[in-house]
Amino acid sequence: MLEAFALSDPGLVRKGNEDGFICSEPLQLFVVADGMGGHSAGEVASRLAVETVDSFIRRSHDDADFSWPYGIDPELTVGGNRLRTAVHLANRRVFRAAESCDDYTGMGTTLTGLLISGDRVGYGHVGDSRLYALEGDQFRQITHDDTWIATILANDPSMTPADVARHPMRHVLTNVLGAREESTVHVTEHDLRGGDIVLLCSDGLHGPVPEDVISACLGATGDLQQVARRLVQAALDRGGRDNVTVLLIAVGDNA
Repeated sequence: MLEAFALSDPGLVRKGNEDGFICSEPLQLFVVADGMGGHSAGEVASRLAVETVDSFIRRSHDDADFSWPYGIDPELTVGGNRLRTAVHLANRRVFRAAESCDDYTGMGTTLTGLLISGDRVGYGHVGDSRLYALEGDQFRQITHDDTWIATILANDPSMTPADVARHPMRHVLTNVLGAREESTVHVTEHDLRGGDIVLLCSDGLHGPVPEDVISACLGATGDLQQVARRLVQAALDRGGRDNVTVLLIAVGDNA
């Protein structure tokens, strides 16, 4: 058994909200997407991406042909491959929409998704929307950002948090859905663990809010709605210029 709750806020500056999400306990599917692009194209990109993932997961539930046209990753289960195909299809749909309309040129979206199949959970992501997990007392980031600064950090461990905070290219994305005809989709799988709390979020949360504050919010008392509101408020209290979306999943001990 599990329960989930999602909350999205436009933030303190923007009039619209270019984030999108799926929070479906029946499908065991959970997604956060953060769109980008002018003329409301970011909102279009995130909406197309989440719609495509949702549609494919629904129709592939009892369909043996769940891999077309992207083949099968032999390292993944059926569930992991379904998620992988869904995200690839989302990339194709956003890319084609961007090509078809001048107002949508250059639009794209990040996406982080989670699909539970039996006792396995698959994580898929593109961009810098993140997935965290609180496993007992251990809080950790599961995904790795597709950003220029993350690439530099991986090759230069001497960089300090202060170096990162003032780096002019710290927010530059190296991989998003819709920017290219083919996108790199990162998919991993783990056993489902009872008692864990999982957080999917856009950078409107993890940008302004330090990880120790996010961890403290997750570990504090309260139901998922209270925790979600606490996280969003933490972003708003720190300026909250971007849209902020949080999606929480609490995995029951009998999972």
